[in-house]
Amino acid sequence: MRKLKNNELGRITVDEFKSVEKTPLIVVLDNIRSLNNIGSVFRTSDAFLVEKIYLCGISATPPNKDIHKTALGATESVAWEYAEDTLELVKKLKGESVKVLSIEQAENSTKLNDFQPKKGEKYAIVMGNEVKGVQQEVVNASDFCIEIPQLGTKHSLNISVTTGVVIWDLFQKMQ
Repeated sequence: MRKLKNNELGRITVDEFKSVEKTPLIVVLDNIRSLNNIGSVFRTSDAFLVEKIYLCGISATPPNKDIHKTALGATESVAWEYAEDTLELVKKLKGESVKVLSIEQAENSTKLNDFQPKKGEKYAIVMGNEVKGVQQEVVNASDFCIEIPQLGTKHSLNISVTTGVVIWDLFQKMQ
């Protein structure tokens, strides 16, 4: 078995990315502190044709060398927008018939493995701050609260890892 070279991977160009049909999925970053986490979310979003990323509150925006370090150019392919207030953005998205999923550990949350997206629906996943998580008022305004089952001793996963797990799970269920 031989490793493939980058030019053998058959990846699309940035221009092709912008015109291909996207996964009906939006990522909302709620006050993310780490620029490396933001860059990683861009890179994962590129891999699974995410429609758009919203950077909210204190979340940094491109261009930024620390975001670029982990995004590796994905800030050029994935559409993004800054929104100052996450709750206001959630209300706007819901007004556009987008189903909002806060990814958080909460009472009566739905386990990710049990959640089944409906065909024809568009979803926004809200990823919370590294320390405080998704703001309670945003959780309250969401259509669903989704939790990744965890069996070990740690209380949570890194936000970039969580985003990757959730995007992959929803992407493959939407196919």
